[in-house]
Amino acid sequence: MKIAVAKGDGIGPEIMEAVLNIFKANQIDLDYSFVDMGKWVFDKGFSNGMTPEAQATIEELGILFKGPMETPKGKGVKSVNVTARKTWNTYANKRVFQTLHGVDTVFSKAGIPIDITIVRENIEDTYGGIEHMLTHDVALSRRFITRPGSMQVIRYAFEMARKKGARRITCGHKANIMKLTDGLFLDCFYEVAKEYTDLKADDKIVDDLAMQLVVRPDQFDVVVMTNLQGDIISDLCAGLVGGLGFAPSANIGDHISIFEAVHGTAPDIAGKNIANPTALLLSGLAMLRHLGFRENAATIENALLYTLEQGVHTGDFGDRSKPSVNTTQFADAIIANFGKQPAQGAKPTLANEPETLAVCRLEQNAMMVSTEEGEEKIVGVDFFIESSEQPEAIAKRCLLHGGTKFKLLNISNRGTQVWPTGSKYTNLVNQYNLRFEGLADESLTQQDIIGLYVTLSADFKICSLELLNMWGGKKAYSLAQGQ
Repeated sequence: MKIAVAKGDGIGPEIMEAVLNIFKANQIDLDYSFVDMGKWVFDKGFSNGMTPEAQATIEELGILFKGPMETPKGKGVKSVNVTARKTWNTYANKRVFQTLHGVDTVFSKAGIPIDITIVRENIEDTYGGIEHMLTHDVALSRRFITRPGSMQVIRYAFEMARKKGARRITCGHKANIMKLTDGLFLDCFYEVAKEYTDLKADDKIVDDLAMQLVVRPDQFDVVVMTNLQGDIISDLCAGLVGGLGFAPSANIGDHISIFEAVHGTAPDIAGKNIANPTALLLSGLAMLRHLGFRENAATIENALLYTLEQGVHTGDFGDRSKPSVNTTQFADAIIANFGKQPAQGAKPTLANEPETLAVCRLEQNAMMVSTEEGEEKIVGVDFFIESSEQPEAIAKRCLLHGGTKFKLLNISNRGTQVWPTGSKYTNLVNQYNLRFEGLADESLTQQDIIGLYVTLSADFKICSLELLNMWGGKKAYSLAQGQ
C-alpha cells in the first residue's frame, strides 16, 4: 500500500523521521511517496503551498500523512493546512483526547479519566475565508453553514460514535444567537439522531460546553461542532490532556483523508532533535487503523503508553527530576518496548485487515443539494449601504424609493434596529442595513430588486445586498435586534 507523505516545516522532518522509523521497526507494509508541501513551497511561488505534482500524487493515492506546516505571514496567501482540507473535502476533523499516564495534568493527578472525541466540521463556517471591507471602518466575513455539509459531518460523527461504543454524543452550538446558521446545524444533528436511537444525543451551547469541559470533562464522550467553534474547543481539550503535543488529528473525506499533527512547527528548536513526536505518532496510528493495520497500531500504541508510564519523556513534559531524552531516543524507547503492555489503558490487539484503497477517479465535482421544503418566495431585500448620516435622514430619502412594489420596513446598524424605533444611546458606524419588503405580501422578482437597486444607488453607495427569502411560508432571514 502506497501513501503520500509530506514531512512539513520546522521540526516536521525530524518528528516524521522518528515516526516512520517506528513504523519500519514494526514491519508495517507501507510504501511512501514524499511530496513537496509547506512554507518553502510557498517561497518558490506556489500560492497554495503545494506543487502540482504533490496534488496529483495525493489525489492518486488517497492518503496524506503530513507534519506541521507554516504559512508565510503577510504575503496574502491562505493556510496550506486549511487549503488541503478544503480542496479534498476532508469534511470531518476527528481529534481524540485521552488521559496518558506519565503525562501529568490537573485531571490525571485528581484521578479523573478523560476520553473525549471532538468531531469538527472542516470545510464551511468562517473558514470559507470570504471577507470584504464594506467601508473603511467595516469588515464583513461570510459564514456558510450548509445542510449537505452539516449532514455529512454529523452522520460521520454518529457512525464513529457507534463503532467506538460511545454512550453519548453532544452537539456544541450557538443556535441561541445564530438561529439560522447554527440553528441549521443543530436541526441536522437531531434529524440524524433519529436514526441512532442506541446513542444518547443532546446539545450544549458552546460557552456552557467550554465551562463544563473544564469542570467535568469526564461527562463527555463524542462532541460534534461547526468549524470555528470546533477549532477552539478541540484546542481546549488538548490542554486537558497535556497540550497539543499529545493531540492527534485525522481529516476524513469520502475519497481522500489527511492525518497530521496540529501543533506548530517550533522553528526555535528545529534541527536540534529534541522535539516531541507523540502527536504525529498518534495521528499516524489513527491512519494505520483507517488503513486496516489494527494489530500494528495496537502494538505501537501499547509500547508508547508503556514508555510514558516508565517516565521516558522529551524536554517539553514529564518528571523534571528525570533527564529528558531526544527525539531519536524517544522513538528508540518505543521500539524497544514493542510487545509490552501498559498498566493502564492498554489497547486491544485486533487482526490486521489492510485493503487496497479504492480511490475514485472523479470526472467532475460532486454537487450536494437537498430537496427544497416548500415553495420558494422572494419577499424583500436587505441593502447594506455606506453612510455617516443619522437614521432619520437616511429613512427620509429611502421613503422616496419604495415605489409601488416596496416599503421600507426598518433600518439597522451593526444588527440593532435604529429606525423606525431605537435609542439615541446606540453607537453607530458608517454602514447601515436598509430592509425593504414587498407591498401587500406580493412575491417579488430579481428584476424588481434590481430596479430598486438602481434607484437607491442614486442616493447611496450600496456595499452589498441579500434577498429575503421564504420557503413554505417560513422566513429564511433573521430579524434585527429590537425589531
